[in-house]
Amino acid sequence: MPTYEYECQKCGHIFDEFQSITAPPVAYCPQEGCGGEAKRRFSPGAGFIFKGSGFYGTDYRSESYKKGAKADGSAPSSSSGASSSGTDKGGGSSAAPAASPPPASKD
Repeated sequence: MPTYEYECQKCGHIFDEFQSITAPPVAYCPQEGCGGEAKRRFSPGAGFIFKGSGFYGTDYRSESYKKGAKADGSAPSSSSGASSSGTDKGGGSSAAPAASPPPASKD
């Protein structure tokens, strides 16, 4: 059931009313001693997020977002520690290091 916001035309009191969609609008201000005419205010509503163990942030994503996420996920990742600018701590080369020579044998 939605919550509607009302404003009294006489005293300016703003109040919320939890009503069903088919219920008639509130006609009078609930302030004690006022009794002025109440008008329903325009309220765009509020966004909400489901939280808890049964909901995920990606459950209600748009199709375009999902496609973009898949494209990003299929791209090769650089988990070796190299930054995306091409410089790393190993001297700037992104090639694999050369294999070290085998140890000398003792004769």
